[in-house]
Amino acid sequence: MSFLHVHAEDVLGAMLHDVLLHSVIDTLKLLPFLFLTYLLMEYIEHRAGDRAERFMKRAGHFAPVVGGLLGLVPQCGFSAAGAGLYAGRVISVGTLIAIFLSTSDEMLPILISGNMPAGEIALILVYKALVAILVGFGADFVVRALHKGESINIDAICDEDGCHCERGIFYSAIHHTLTVSIFVLIITVTINVLVFFIGEENLALFMYDKPVVSHIIAAVFGLIPNCAASVALATFFGEGLITAGTMMAGLFSGAGVGVLVLFKVNKHIKTNLFILLTLVCIGLLFGLVFDLLFPMMNIV
Repeated sequence: MSFLHVHAEDVLGAMLHDVLLHSVIDTLKLLPFLFLTYLLMEYIEHRAGDRAERFMKRAGHFAPVVGGLLGLVPQCGFSAAGAGLYAGRVISVGTLIAIFLSTSDEMLPILISGNMPAGEIALILVYKALVAILVGFGADFVVRALHKGESINIDAICDEDGCHCERGIFYSAIHHTLTVSIFVLIITVTINVLVFFIGEENLALFMYDKPVVSHIIAAVFGLIPNCAASVALATFFGEGLITAGTMMAGLFSGAGVGVLVLFKVNKHIKTNLFILLTLVCIGLLFGLVFDLLFPMMNIV
């Protein structure tokens, strides 16, 4: 009996070792691509970041369009800068919400590195931008209708201590690559262990059979103020464990470090909480709508 027990432990240990090994190998495969992707994004951000912020200040009532489009760029700085600009009343609450809703953090590199078809990635980005812009305009319209408009002439608190870019683009790209890779490794190991013990079919059925529940969980999960949420959601979707709409629910509510900066620089706590509630509700609603409109995205 003891022999069988020892043998079972050896088999279990070997299988868990294989799970860990495959997780490490899968993560290592991402490193070159992630580094090149972040190197390009850091170059673009260094060359155009300041101009983007200045353009935002001059956009006026059309700022939600600019915010919704610029928020798509997968970097942590713009959502943080948007929170600072809002705290200084340089941009409106609708523009900030548009930025937060369109922000995808690390989703794009993860989906690209997972060989997702370019058409499906484009659909996700366009959908996020359209929803972000429409909701941003709607929020500004409601604020103006309630006679709670905000001044747009006050100098902002524009210099945020955001994205460790003062050491150059290579350092920042390496930092991003290693940070995201660690998250990817942890999440990949977690997924593989869950699949090992629970079974892929049971796990997938649990997520797919509870669409509203899974969308709510994802929308709340997306509020985690770092890239872990977007990495996890994109990875779960890539593994076929959640629907595209569930992923979208979390990506809509996920604004990265922008949420932390918002609570740090904006003293109106009720407004901050209202913005978070809006992100969660919009994520839940339009995540469900995405699954209804594009069910083909969930066919693995």
